[in-house]
Amino acid sequence: MELYKKGQVLGDEAEPVVIGAMILDINATPSVPAKPRTTTPGKVRYALGGVARNVAECMLKLGAKPYLISATGLDLAGNLMLESWRSAGLSIEGIRKNQDIESAVVCNILDGEGELAAGVASVEAIERFLTPEWIRKSKFKFCAAPAVMVDANLSPPALVVSCQMAAEYDAPVWFEPVSVTKSKRVAPIVKYITFTSPNEDELVAMANALSSGNKFSPIERDILSSCSMESLFQMLKPPIWVLLEKGIQVVIVTLGSNGVFLCLKAMHGAEKHDFVKRKSFSLCRKLYETVNLSCPPSRTLNTSRPSGIHYIAIHFPALPASVVRLTGGGDCFVGGTIASICSGLDIMQSVAVGIAAARRAVESESNVPAEFDLTKVADDARSVYSDAKVVFCESKL
Repeated sequence: MELYKKGQVLGDEAEPVVIGAMILDINATPSVPAKPRTTTPGKVRYALGGVARNVAECMLKLGAKPYLISATGLDLAGNLMLESWRSAGLSIEGIRKNQDIESAVVCNILDGEGELAAGVASVEAIERFLTPEWIRKSKFKFCAAPAVMVDANLSPPALVVSCQMAAEYDAPVWFEPVSVTKSKRVAPIVKYITFTSPNEDELVAMANALSSGNKFSPIERDILSSCSMESLFQMLKPPIWVLLEKGIQVVIVTLGSNGVFLCLKAMHGAEKHDFVKRKSFSLCRKLYETVNLSCPPSRTLNTSRPSGIHYIAIHFPALPASVVRLTGGGDCFVGGTIASICSGLDIMQSVAVGIAAARRAVESESNVPAEFDLTKVADDARSVYSDAKVVFCESKL
């Protein structure tokens, strides 16, 4: 019997579904400038990673209970990841496990600021073993899911099947582009996507994949660091508009230390649009109550504007951080935002929580902090929320 019928959850609490990579990260940080053709002193640490796995762990630590669909081997890397997931009390039913799978591993060389300087990725197993057939085995979890997140490590057929099953049960889809190359996999699934979270380069690649020819060029880094947020938005506006016109409802462009742009078409203001039909109210109750108290949903963006469709872009600043490394920041932003939306918080509150979660991630040695102090997260979210600024609003009657 299906758990979901006519918009109501009939069985267990609604659980977000997260589909994509589990990867063991090996992070090497030299203590002196590295030289070619020789070893360099420094620190080498293991970190549990993979976009989907990181997003799901962040959601878990904020109070959600995600259902992860992935694939890993029964080797050293795979056993480390499986044991961590099992010890958190989460189901490993959706994780394909086999002796024939060589677990995905990435070796990262980081610079002194925690940025990726170079790396080698061995992640072929994700596309080979995380198949449409395997994903279909968890169809029962889509019935009550408040949201489904897919990362672009999935093969195009696996992405299509995941999105089709989400659409069958009216669950919004969040597409995480992962990289410039993989972000182009948006083309066959764009009609299913509600949310996406590219950086500037991924945004351009996605817009080109959805257009005829390479109309858009990446913005040079020195320009990014010197122009105002209003000017930067105007430069990014053409590719953003391509994604919105293709049907994606919410485009969140991540800008690193410059924060994010929240861009969408809305009827009655960004914060009032109900993107998620089924909420994880009881699982995320503490997150909802703590953030709602700190950031009351009182900001209205269109009180003086006529009815109709509004194209809206809002800039949210980043928070100051004592950066250890940056590899988990983007994933925790996504996890924090999705967990918040599923809890019942509005889109503006949720983006603020995502930025707060990202701050905690970049200050941590691991991709996801050991824990989140919800009071501190809410305080950070309030700071971001209060400083958010509309950089564009246009009515389309």
